[in-house]
Amino acid sequence: MNALAAAQAARGAGNYQAAAIGFAAVLHDAPECLPALLSLGAMRLGEGDGAAALPMLRQAVALDPAHAEVLHSLGLALLLTGAAEAALSPLLRAHALMPDSALCARHLAEAALTAGQATPILALLQAEAEKFPRRASALTGIFVLHMATGSRVAAMAALQAAAWLAPDDVTVARLWADALAHTTRQHEAEAALRAVLRLCPDDEDATMALSVVLLRAHRYAESVSLLEALLARTDFRVGPLCNLATARTALGEAAAAAELAREAISLAPRHPAPRRTLCNTLPYVPGIDGATLLAAAREAADLHAPARPAVLAARPCARRLRLGLVSGTLRAHPVGWFTLAGFEQLDRARFDIVCLSPNAAEDAMGRRFAARASDWVDIAGLDDAALAAQGRELALDIAIDLGGYGDFGRLPAFAHRLAPVQVKWVGMQNHSTGMTAIDWMISDRWQTPDAMAGLYSESLLVMPDGYVCYTPPAAPDVTPPPALTRGIVTFGCFNNLAKINERVIALWARVLRAVPDSRLLLKAHQFNNADTRARITALFEACGITASRLECRGSSPHAELLRQYSDVDFVLDPMPYSGGLTTVEALWMGVPTLTLPGEMFASRHSCSHMSNVGLSDWVVTNEDEYIDQAVARAHAISDLAALRAGLRARIQASPLCDGARFGRALGAALDAAWDCAVSGRTPKILHVSL
Repeated sequence: MNALAAAQAARGAGNYQAAAIGFAAVLHDAPECLPALLSLGAMRLGEGDGAAALPMLRQAVALDPAHAEVLHSLGLALLLTGAAEAALSPLLRAHALMPDSALCARHLAEAALTAGQATPILALLQAEAEKFPRRASALTGIFVLHMATGSRVAAMAALQAAAWLAPDDVTVARLWADALAHTTRQHEAEAALRAVLRLCPDDEDATMALSVVLLRAHRYAESVSLLEALLARTDFRVGPLCNLATARTALGEAAAAAELAREAISLAPRHPAPRRTLCNTLPYVPGIDGATLLAAAREAADLHAPARPAVLAARPCARRLRLGLVSGTLRAHPVGWFTLAGFEQLDRARFDIVCLSPNAAEDAMGRRFAARASDWVDIAGLDDAALAAQGRELALDIAIDLGGYGDFGRLPAFAHRLAPVQVKWVGMQNHSTGMTAIDWMISDRWQTPDAMAGLYSESLLVMPDGYVCYTPPAAPDVTPPPALTRGIVTFGCFNNLAKINERVIALWARVLRAVPDSRLLLKAHQFNNADTRARITALFEACGITASRLECRGSSPHAELLRQYSDVDFVLDPMPYSGGLTTVEALWMGVPTLTLPGEMFASRHSCSHMSNVGLSDWVVTNEDEYIDQAVARAHAISDLAALRAGLRARIQASPLCDGARFGRALGAALDAAWDCAVSGRTPKILHVSL
């Protein structure tokens, strides 16, 4: 085998170091060897080093000015080095020579965007698509240009056609899978990603994206298997470790998940993803305290762009405050159930609303958000700086984050300042954001007692009642406690399994032992998986609770989930991460929750909701009291029945469901936040009054 063939074989085998040495040796002896120049240039491009690739690719073009691959590679090298305008010429020539290359068309479109030539290149590709309607490459370029210029519907239509025309084109398949993964069309995204993996079984990006799609589908055990297999075969570790930590957290293994996040941090100390993952994992770890969470949040925030200073524009007294709601979950989701009523009830004469979301208003609740807003802005594809610039262009006065570090969350963009006043509310609101650019957090006196204010980097807007307002769904009727007819008490918890750790299981086992013949009904998406059910059952058995006293139910439609509260006498709240929407839904179905709050925000949700409806006697201060109260209430079923019979009416009449009252309080809070910004004096705690 000659030297060139040996170098090419090494490259094909993935031995890139040997290949680079081999190609360099070939060029030493034959400086004008076109295959070696092209191969070594392509390798440098694969490493993202356009500057190193340029000299050899320019030499290759001089040797063969009509070589399509050489022209394509030269154009890409120029694009990578910031010479987008210069890249257009070789990319146009390459596209003309290989019109069926979707990858070349993609790079041509990207160069056109960067060079400010999107309009003429789009016209060229559209003309080509009309003349050659089965040419997937032109449609691929059209997708890139439409997507970047905000025409997402047209972009997706073009790419879907390309995927249909060229199902085996790797470039098209990857783009289509990635585009779907960033929408709510997750079932289609899974199919598209699996198609990519059939074409390229070792594609790490597709594997990572599929793991996320499985997480969104609550198929956590499958995601774990996929990620562990990826980690076993690759040196690409930081991303998989972060996703694996998320999956492990969802399976109730938060302590192990936190160690995975810390391993990722050790591998990439300046990478933001591991620290954000740790922030999302720690609130589920038993024994965690608010100071630890605040420190982790600040370490994550330190990796954001330096906070942009707030600049207040002159605002005539008559002008409405313009609010920007930044969220990917303005729909039937905890964000929707807890915030919609407040936004709908804001005085329209005083507040204008703009929704900034990567998703359309696709369900009834989303359409209600859209109806209240003056505009719905598509932010898909915008990076953090561009999103912040969009907010400033919209002349927002107050930007409200409703996503945190959650899926589709855009909290890091707030470091670039979307608005002079920035507020955190709901949506992965597990504790402080740690961000100096977040001025306020909306809370209440139960969520953040004044003595805990030092655990937050934000100033606290303390609402007069609870910090959220519930929009109840259509629901089955409330039924009497099942213990009245069954003769045994059934405790329940319908919370995400992420909240059920070994310490919680040990505590619940003590409750079950203290109430003979009682049962525990658990319901969560994760219990769709037989191995997960078996693992949780084994943990209870290790605490002396037989499987016959435990029932693990999987997911069901929302109305059926609510109906199944008729099988529960009262709820045992998990810890340290308490129930949130789950607690409120249980209340709506007549089922109270026994809760033990801690000092972090996420540990106090049930405390807030129970207190807000006048049931603060269900809030305890330690584990012994938790057990004593559980036993006492299990022996007072007639009292529970009386409470349950009137609970829905009580909830409906309480501040928890009083949208008009909450809207007035929210308006007062936002006015106060604005006034503080204008005055330049922002207190640590501001109690909002009506």
